[in-house]
Amino acid sequence: MTVVSSLSTFEIGQRLAGAGLGIRTGPFNFRIRSDIPAIQKGIHLLYADYGLAANTEFFDFEVLMDRGAGLHRWIRPQVRFVFDGGFPFEPLPQSHAFPLLEWAMNWCISTQAHQYLILHAAVIERDGLAAVLAAPPGSGKSTLCAGLICRGWRLLSDELALISTTDGAIAPLCRPVSLKNESLDVIRAHAPDAVFGDVVHGTSKGSVGHLKVERRHLDQIDSMAEPGWVIFPRYVAGAGARLTARSRADSMLELGRNAFNYGALGLLGFQTLGGLVDRSSCHDFEYSSLGEAERLFDSLVTSRRL
Repeated sequence: MTVVSSLSTFEIGQRLAGAGLGIRTGPFNFRIRSDIPAIQKGIHLLYADYGLAANTEFFDFEVLMDRGAGLHRWIRPQVRFVFDGGFPFEPLPQSHAFPLLEWAMNWCISTQAHQYLILHAAVIERDGLAAVLAAPPGSGKSTLCAGLICRGWRLLSDELALISTTDGAIAPLCRPVSLKNESLDVIRAHAPDAVFGDVVHGTSKGSVGHLKVERRHLDQIDSMAEPGWVIFPRYVAGAGARLTARSRADSMLELGRNAFNYGALGLLGFQTLGGLVDRSSCHDFEYSSLGEAERLFDSLVTSRRL
């Protein structure tokens, strides 16, 4: 497979500014176009190990990250996400271009890919079983996900859980992990060799940076995982790592509230979500230390092996 790093920085920029750069991300092909340097730099670093898709292939999504219109091309430069000729988001400062690209890619999937039940959740895997980490923003979900994938768990997604409506398996998306504010320093201390893109300050979510996905995760990007656990994490300062059972009925209600297309799928969404919960053990999880969280999650795997 030919990967993005087979191209020079100049060639990446040429493709992005021309017909587009095709990137394979899990089950989706994206064709991205942009002449904004921050987009070129972010893709060169964070997507170096992803497969290239030829322009003759089918693309699930065409994404244009364009410069602002009128005076905003030069004065307080802006970036606009263009999809199918429309503008789904408000323009942002051009310095926010790479985070906007990641948000735009998530938007494309969450609004269009109805072959999956899509949950707002991180997903990690060990021994073929997936742990779905579902929680609202600010709960420490992405921090926990990033910490565990640096310690042997496989990344499927830090943001979107893709549950097949056919067989209930979970598809890997495996894109860079978005981290915010204090989480950036936490993961740098936890995994000193981790690679990050540029940190962008002053976004609607604060300071945002992206953790590069190691090649070992991408080597399994076509391998689905079976449901194993549904876990609702919450960071609590000073708390010890604690896992408590949660009823399947309550878990299903909460997951439904965290789904992007549960209502749109109707009965199929209900059946798919029910299948996920039936096949998983469900828990609430409090933590403050990633080291303690790692040991507790490893014990979940050990108990399933016995």
